[in-house]
Amino acid sequence: MQDTQERSPEAPVAPEPGAHAWPRHWLLLLGAAVLPGLVLYLVGRWGDAPAVQAWRTVALSVTVQAVPFMLLGTALSGAINAFVPASVFTRLLPKRPALAVPVAGAAGVVLPGCECASVPVANSLIARGVTPAAAFAFLLSAPAVNPIVLTATAIAFPGRPEMVLARLLASLLAAAAMGWLWLWLGKEEWLRPAVRHTGHQPGHSRWTEFRSGFQHDFLHAGGFLVVGALAAATFNIAVPPSVLGTFADSAWLSVLFLAALAILLAVCSEADAFVAASLSGFSPVARLTFMVVGPMVDVKLIALQAGTFGRAFAVRFSAATTVVAIVCSVLIGGVLL
Repeated sequence: MQDTQERSPEAPVAPEPGAHAWPRHWLLLLGAAVLPGLVLYLVGRWGDAPAVQAWRTVALSVTVQAVPFMLLGTALSGAINAFVPASVFTRLLPKRPALAVPVAGAAGVVLPGCECASVPVANSLIARGVTPAAAFAFLLSAPAVNPIVLTATAIAFPGRPEMVLARLLASLLAAAAMGWLWLWLGKEEWLRPAVRHTGHQPGHSRWTEFRSGFQHDFLHAGGFLVVGALAAATFNIAVPPSVLGTFADSAWLSVLFLAALAILLAVCSEADAFVAASLSGFSPVARLTFMVVGPMVDVKLIALQAGTFGRAFAVRFSAATTVVAIVCSVLIGGVLL
């Protein structure tokens, strides 16, 4: 005789002691119904506080001022990607790498593009025979010195044309210096090209490619813009003046602090001038450093470079670019600002 008997499939199973009678997803539905109301209540209760009003004003002003330039910049970037052949770059660049570096850097002045698109474009140029040093110079300069960025900088700093000139010269100098540094110290084993197609694909509609590229760049950059605007507003309102004074009163600490902030905020280059202008407690050189470092080195660019060229390249290139960009900003800013 067996000690236990098999339970009949038709026999009802009694609930275990302490088992919850409601389906678990009811808790999620209940939370989805209650939490938004709670958030709205708290926002409405504290929304009239002077600090919150100031925070909201700063965040909205930075966003509203920057969106038109980001919209135009991403539209032009998508148009270049869809309608300008990649062979244009190889025909225009000099054959000698040392001369191709500054020419590629200067090309960023007339060929706008956001930093999100600069990495795959540089990878495409390398795949088409452009020397890596020149491709990296273009990668660094295009998001920093294109007409959209310079125009946005002029509007963010009205009556300060020296700030626009300083940004142009410091960014070009940093891009060329990094290209020459790669010619001198760069090694092929650091570079792992993972070719991605950029530009027009045969058989595809150019307008469809333009629309998809523009939509991707705008939505991607727009998210970083909103985060950067919120962070800048929080930084201006929440950080005590005594803490800011510790960094702002020191020439070197203010420069290093805003360089680190640019890397962490990862604001789109079409919008970073408005964020820099809002950091009024810092010196012009420190704010110039924020605008030069940001388009060349930030957390999203480091991730893009690691995924495209390899982690060994991204670590070395980002660290060297940060140092070079800071030095160039201090040198140019010390003379012009």
